[in-house]
Formats: sequence, structure tokens, C-alpha cells
Amino acid sequence: MNPVAPERTMERIRLDVEDGVALLTVDRPEVRNALDTDTVAEIHEALDRIERDDSVRVLIVTGAGEKVFVAGADIKSLLARTTKDVLVAANNRLFARLADLPIPTIAAINGYALGGGLEFALACDIRIASSNAKLGLPETGLGIIPGAGGTHRLPRIVGLGIAKEMILAGTIHDAEAAKAIGLVNRVVAPGELLDEVRKLAGAIQKRAPMALRLAKMSLNAAGSVPSDAFEIVAQSVLNSTDDMKEGMTAFLEKRAAEYRGE
Repeated sequence: MNPVAPERTMERIRLDVEDGVALLTVDRPEVRNALDTDTVAEIHEALDRIERDDSVRVLIVTGAGEKVFVAGADIKSLLARTTKDVLVAANNRLFARLADLPIPTIAAINGYALGGGLEFALACDIRIASSNAKLGLPETGLGIIPGAGGTHRLPRIVGLGIAKEMILAGTIHDAEAAKAIGLVNRVVAPGELLDEVRKLAGAIQKRAPMALRLAKMSLNAAGSVPSDAFEIVAQSVLNSTDDMKEGMTAFLEKRAAEYRGE
């Protein structure tokens, strides 16, 4: 894969782009791929670069190794937090930005995704897990709550009752149980995870970019605004695009569409 030329040296993450798919890897296996302040800053910089690169159609996020996806923070750092640190809400802003990223995002969950790690995955559009993954939000056992999006993103995905059990009882699910409740879309063997995710990303990136963007916006708005109204507006915008004409013409001509995202 060809790495994107960095604006500064990335010490905590890796960013690679190939065939319209960006792969962002949190690369700190020695500390369970924890999201400290510097790592969050590097991820923001990577997202800046992705948003400037029109060739990127899909983003995959994962962690280095096969044991841990991402750790939100270690217990010592949580204990040392001040009220000001909490109010800064660095992870909240990062996850909100990831959730609102114009392109589709996929979390490749390669092991444990607990606390902030699961909240990171919840901010992605699609979650694929390796069979050794464990997922949960155990924060209430530490006297806190999953406060970086967990209490509002999890219920949208698994339903309010299951979300309450996971958060109030600290229930941790293995990969198959997570799939059964809709927390992850599918489960694959650890050695096949990235190949499976790249196949899905490849299928997505072949579709019309503007349609993907507006479909994601409409899906994200479901439950908060009248989605039928948004769909009408989105469809009217798409009806005037070259991509719409190309997609339908290619279908009628029985050939692959060549989308330009214009």
C-alpha cells in the first residue's frame, strides 16, 4: 500500500490509501492502542488529509495487532483527570467528527473494544469484528459513564433495552453475541478481518460518491429530523448530477459505471 505523504511524522497512527480506500491504524500496541491527547491530535490531522483528498471514498479504522482494537484510556489517566479535562471532551469531539465524516466509515474490530474503544467503533457507520473480539461499556463499574457518545449512539444501534443492560450492568459481549444484537454487522476469523473489510470497502467505493454522502446524511438524521423530507431534498439534488445519469446509463448499457463525484 502507498502511504499518504505526511505533513508531519505520525508516531502513533498509520494512514495508508489504496484504490480510494483509506486505512487508519492506531499503532500503539504497547499501551493497548490507547487514545491519549497526542494520538487524538494525529487522528484529527489524518482526517484533515482524508477530507482534502477527493480520491478517498471510504475510511477503515483499526488498531495494531490482533488483541486490542482501541483503548479509550487507561485507569490511571482517568483517575488523574480534572473537571477541566472532562469538559475539554477531546474524545467526544473526535468521535463526533468521525460520525459526521462525509464518506462511509468501517471499524475493523480486531480484539477488545471496551469503553472508549467501543465508542470509537460506534462512531463508525459499519462494524466488522474478528471472532476474538470482546465489546462492552464497563464505565459504571468505575464510577463514571460512557461519556464520549456511548449513551446515545449505542441505543440507536442495539435498542434502548439492550443498551441499558450493557451500560448499567457492564455486560461484555463476545463477537457472536455482539452480532446477534446488531452491534457488529459480521464476524470473521482474525487473520481474515482486514481482507473482509477491504472487500466491503471496495464494494462501497464503487458507488456514486454524492449518493453515498447524502444517503449517509439521511441515515444519520433518522430519528432526529423528518427523514422523508431530507430524502426528498437529497433525491432532488442527486437527480441533477452527472453521476446519476452515468449510473443509470451504465445499468442500461450493461457496463460498470465510471463515477466522478461531480
